[in-house]
Amino acid sequence: MNMRPSRKIIPSPDSKEKAETMLRAALSKKALAPVIIRLDRLTALTDYFLIVSGRSNRQVKAIAEAVMEDSRKRKYERFSSEGVSQGKWALLDYGDVIVHIFHTPVREFYDLEGLWAEAPRMEFSEDLSKEILAASETSGDEDDYEDDFRMDRTSRDPWAQT
Repeated sequence: MNMRPSRKIIPSPDSKEKAETMLRAALSKKALAPVIIRLDRLTALTDYFLIVSGRSNRQVKAIAEAVMEDSRKRKYERFSSEGVSQGKWALLDYGDVIVHIFHTPVREFYDLEGLWAEAPRMEFSEDLSKEILAASETSGDEDDYEDDFRMDRTSRDPWAQT
């Protein structure tokens, strides 16, 4: 049984700030293509989805671990986490913010942004936009996260490996 607290009708400003803080932790591990989706008007599930990508299973794990460590230091309560050890799709549930960290081909397959197309996307501040750009630029350490996962292109299953 899920013992989540009851949902608010309007997200608190703290939820938005929490999503941005978690994004900064993800960017510290060079997370790619971040999107923050506001869901409070569409579902009681959460206020925001934070969606980011990694280039490999190892990078997905590193991003998830960075978000969890930073959140632990800030005393954000985590309700659950799934998929961190596999590194294909890590889900971190903090109640008002749910973080999805995908290996890029898995993100493309499941297309959460398309599923929630009617939900508004959050605009990033100038400072945060600069951090996003810096994280996306390669700095010679791209080998740290070389692509260690290849989808079986003959299958529609993103979990299949060749």
